[in-house]
Amino acid sequence: MDLKVGQVTEEMVSRFHELNQLSKAIDAELSELKTKFNAHFDSVLGQSEKGEIRYGNYKLQRQIRKSESFHNNKTVQKLEELNLQDCIITTKQPDKQKIEAALTLGLIPYGELDECVQRKITPVIVVKETPTVK
Repeated sequence: MDLKVGQVTEEMVSRFHELNQLSKAIDAELSELKTKFNAHFDSVLGQSEKGEIRYGNYKLQRQIRKSESFHNNKTVQKLEELNLQDCIITTKQPDKQKIEAALTLGLIPYGELDECVQRKITPVIVVKETPTVK
């Protein structure tokens, strides 16, 4: 069955499939190379150390980016022990399970929360190679 919708051709779908397979192979190889480069920098410079090494016309660099954040539960507990509630944010958010239960039990009228529902729709293109029919 050769369906053509708009400007889409079998060649375009085939090329998409080929490029997608290449992309996966490239991503895997890049990941492997990054792992090897990091292991090399670890052995030469030490873990988490920035540096650079020249190879002919290429310069291989490792940058170290650091970020810090507070562990939510531990920090809240410590702030409560120190009686510093002003440093704690109380976040109100809907409880999906309880809302669904209340809807099922009729405690919330049907449709009452329709304007509150956020729907996310994400189109995903998938091309799979199928065996040739003889």
